[in-house]
Amino acid sequence: MGPRLVAVAATAIALLVSPVAASASAPGNGGRPMPYRHLKDLAAERASQVGTLAAEEDEGEDPDEIAEQAEQWAEARSAPGIVAPGAYSAAWRQQQSLPHSPGRWTPLTNLPYNSDDPRYRDIESNSSGGAGLVTGRVTGLAADNDGYVYAGAANGGVWRSARGGGHWQPISDRLPSPSTGDLRLDPRGRLWYATGEANTSATSFVGTGVYVLAHPRGGTFGPGDRVGGTELESTIIRKLRFIGDTVWAATNHGAYTHSLRNLHGPWKLEFAPNPDFLPGGASAADPDAPYKNIVNDFAADKAGRSGHTRVIIAAGWRSGDTYNGFYVQNAGSWQRTTLPGLPSGPGDVGLVTFAAAADGSRYYAIEQSPTQLATNPDSALQGIYASRSGSPFGPWTLGADYRELAESGSALTDPGYMPGIQAWYNQFLQVDPGNRDHVWAGLEEVFESTDGAASWTTPGPYWNFGFPCWSIDPAKQTGDCHQTVHPDQHSVAVGRDHGRPYLVVGDDGGMYRRPVRGHADADGHATDWTSLNDGTIDVLQYYSVDAGRDRHGLAISGGLQDNGQSIRRPGDRTMGSNFGGDGGDTIVDPANGCNIAQEYVYLDIWVTNNCAVNDGSWVEDPALATSYEVAPPDAETGAARFIAPINQDPANSRTWVSGGQHVWLNTAGYAIRDGEQWVNLADLGEGHVATAVATSGGYVYAGWCGPCNNQGFARGIAVGRTDGTGWHQLTLPVDGDVPNRYVSGFDIDRADPRHVLVAINGFSRKWTEGPGAGVGHLFESRDAGEHWTDISGNLPDVPANSVKLLHGGAIALGTDTGVFYRPAHSTKWQVLGKGLPTTTTLQLRTDPNGRLMAATHGRGLWALR
Repeated sequence: MGPRLVAVAATAIALLVSPVAASASAPGNGGRPMPYRHLKDLAAERASQVGTLAAEEDEGEDPDEIAEQAEQWAEARSAPGIVAPGAYSAAWRQQQSLPHSPGRWTPLTNLPYNSDDPRYRDIESNSSGGAGLVTGRVTGLAADNDGYVYAGAANGGVWRSARGGGHWQPISDRLPSPSTGDLRLDPRGRLWYATGEANTSATSFVGTGVYVLAHPRGGTFGPGDRVGGTELESTIIRKLRFIGDTVWAATNHGAYTHSLRNLHGPWKLEFAPNPDFLPGGASAADPDAPYKNIVNDFAADKAGRSGHTRVIIAAGWRSGDTYNGFYVQNAGSWQRTTLPGLPSGPGDVGLVTFAAAADGSRYYAIEQSPTQLATNPDSALQGIYASRSGSPFGPWTLGADYRELAESGSALTDPGYMPGIQAWYNQFLQVDPGNRDHVWAGLEEVFESTDGAASWTTPGPYWNFGFPCWSIDPAKQTGDCHQTVHPDQHSVAVGRDHGRPYLVVGDDGGMYRRPVRGHADADGHATDWTSLNDGTIDVLQYYSVDAGRDRHGLAISGGLQDNGQSIRRPGDRTMGSNFGGDGGDTIVDPANGCNIAQEYVYLDIWVTNNCAVNDGSWVEDPALATSYEVAPPDAETGAARFIAPINQDPANSRTWVSGGQHVWLNTAGYAIRDGEQWVNLADLGEGHVATAVATSGGYVYAGWCGPCNNQGFARGIAVGRTDGTGWHQLTLPVDGDVPNRYVSGFDIDRADPRHVLVAINGFSRKWTEGPGAGVGHLFESRDAGEHWTDISGNLPDVPANSVKLLHGGAIALGTDTGVFYRPAHSTKWQVLGKGLPTTTTLQLRTDPNGRLMAATHGRGLWALR
């Protein structure tokens, strides 16, 4: 990987996009992350039956892969420079002033989505792994004692259930930010919503501050519910903690406080480890600035020797920095402190989560270690600790390290991927309100202790693959495999429903519930998990969408973050997952919706001709699978983006193009069976990788970047013919037309392939301090790219992701805040239709009937009617 990416402070989270992989630590370290096949090989080695083949398409994510994904997501929105705070909210405000065009968006994925759908239990899917019904990542949870549950999705806003989960209703759709950092009920019953997801993942977005809903059981959030002013705009907020009459916010710009009694007035900055690196500071332009003021959590000693509450701040960047550690206030200033028994050095303290018993007699902590992250290939976890004095000042004792957790019933028992390998991404901690020694810890899996962290079980294992109870053939399963949770835990709450206490956890697959005092089998695996992802909460995070004819309607497919590929066929009451792991780009034969090409990651393309439906034979031979790996050679060398582009000629589904370092052509269409069938049309250059490709009428356009981060960022567009002739690089100005930012999408006029549109990501020069950042987000050429015209007009200044040239010359543009529309023969932009929630639209495509479809990364798939 290249030099450290200078950060974003607007859409994608600045500090979360370090190119430092899970094997690196200090700022500035490089090194390309280990490819995903490393994890696949480990999975193949560990299981003794054909479950390994399903395990190869991992439902969780390699930590190196998440780090790479994070970098690439943010590159598109930040390079070539630093984005000033406020860019996202400014674009949202401008969007509110635009008129709406006719038409209304309707959801396409408002059905339950079954990751274990038996129709698709093929050896290349994750079906029967045990996660069941899933949705998108849930990063905040709160629950009361009367059956109300509140869930905050990564990029899908806040949802309410009055039934202990299920029958969800969105309650934050009027807010400018749908990104969830934390969600908490205060002692008065008010619901606090901290925007700005604090996970170091690819698709985390900053927020617009903290909002409070006084009557959460019946109300909805509005912009006027924000606490304070603009102090917390363009930040991430990992934790809110109520300490006395004060609420504390742990942000990437330090620790802030606000009165709980009086919600007026600004937030107060209590502590920033390196204030010169804050926005507006003397070192704000330093490449490492986004990593210099990260606060992760707080602990409070309510029985301090001085008679007043003492607060401990846990600060630090996950990969290590000199300021990482614990801080306490002495004589009016914050000073580093050690906590006896809890490793406290800069190399020990990375991401930290605290949890206290309700009666104040116990404290618990999860600690991720930068040193482990840098040196240990098995885990980044320092350990889970307990303070039996009830004071966060200790003494602390180690409750479990990753080896002990692996022996507690975990599904992650082999070297290279053990509990805590993603402890910088996966953490929650919760104490049973009725039992100080009963505690749950969330890492990749859900762990439970009933003796004050001295011993542990794994009620929520990663999956059932590899357990003796599992077989791909249902007839060969022992019946002892139970519903488990989706991997990668992020949030937790305890509530009551009709007097019965329950636990609810949030992860990359949504939410799962079980009784506080639940049942488990002999291995400690829970037998009573219930998925709360009933289809009424559609916060699925799509990268792509496409559709083809299927019987009496359309089959709609899309690729998802950590939830494989979904397919909805005519008459379905439940969507199924027919490819596992991450789902990247997707194309579908418009004449046959069961002809599907789906990217896993890094251009690893698979094709099916029967929707990947299992034929009932439960074959163990990969050669007899219903899906075929047809990846171009760049997938083997890693010379491709994490989500690499694939497209087909809209007039000829046998002609495909895809892009890594090279532009690849397939003329066998969905009959392709081998990656060697791809033809190399063009080499984009050493270190260059495709960001967008399109073909029509014999022309091919390919956008690329390299380096793709803001240290020497470069981009370009190559143009040529499908017969291999005429390939050349366009001469693009550094500033002015087609600015020096990420090329994110093309669309070609089917009537004239020399007429092409290109969408440009990132924010303009108004917000981006980088060479050639320029202005504009949409450009048009009528001579195959030799000359371009900026047609952005009155578009909000927001990253553009996908463009479609519609019938008659109208244009639709998908962006990070919604979809915009320019009628034919007009220069003015409108918001396209009504009913589309505020979230990121990553791809626009038309179905075989000409209907426009949108793939959103946080609120599912939609169609315009």
